[in-house]
Amino acid sequence: MARLSTGRLERMSDVVQLFCLPHSGATAQAYLRWTKLLPRSVEIQPVEPPGRGARTGEPLRTDLVGLASDLADELLPKVRARYALFGHSLGAVLAFEIAHALIERGAAAPMRLFVSASAAPALRDDRTKAKPLTDDELVDELRRLRGTPEGALLDPELMALVLPVLRADFLMAGGYRYRRRAPLPCPVAALAGASDDVPAAAIGAWSSETASGFAMKLFEGGHFFIHEREREALDFILDGLAAVTAGRAAA
Repeated sequence: MARLSTGRLERMSDVVQLFCLPHSGATAQAYLRWTKLLPRSVEIQPVEPPGRGARTGEPLRTDLVGLASDLADELLPKVRARYALFGHSLGAVLAFEIAHALIERGAAAPMRLFVSASAAPALRDDRTKAKPLTDDELVDELRRLRGTPEGALLDPELMALVLPVLRADFLMAGGYRYRRRAPLPCPVAALAGASDDVPAAAIGAWSSETASGFAMKLFEGGHFFIHEREREALDFILDGLAAVTAGRAAA
């Protein structure tokens, strides 16, 4: 499996930490696949929320802002000067809140915030998720998003593991309330699927959350274009990191 490459990120002095937040119902360990595809100058750091993956024994969380605060406390000793954040769907909002929380704690701003398959936080309306959904309703939602193989949806043992996490994440989305703050001092880059049901205008509204530049790209595919167009999406991420790295080197 060949790695993607970009000359501007190949120097060891340009190593960038990329902290990755999962989408609803998922584990961040899925991002470890990217370590095989990205150049070694990008250090993938999956950020695992409690209740899943290696943290299965911990209680699930339903307060997004509180979770972001706790994760920022965990990340603060780990972040170096060159780091970025990536989140897909609900993970994008969590990454956004973590960026604010890290800056509030005195950390340097991320080099770039990558937000994928999510409306800007000011425009998200997940009130229909504020009440717990039944197993059947959760499976219907997974089927609608077309990111889970039908065989997995029909596997009761697998669903017994996935659905409690998904239910908690949906409650987290339903309870989230946007708070207006000063725009982030780092660039924001938004990725989205052209056939997703999130309107392009709602993706573009992320531009109001940065005082330092905004980029947006639509990819063929739906909500999980990130799997269907993985290499194209990773190219976009690499280009964004390389551009910021070059800008800092010139400063």
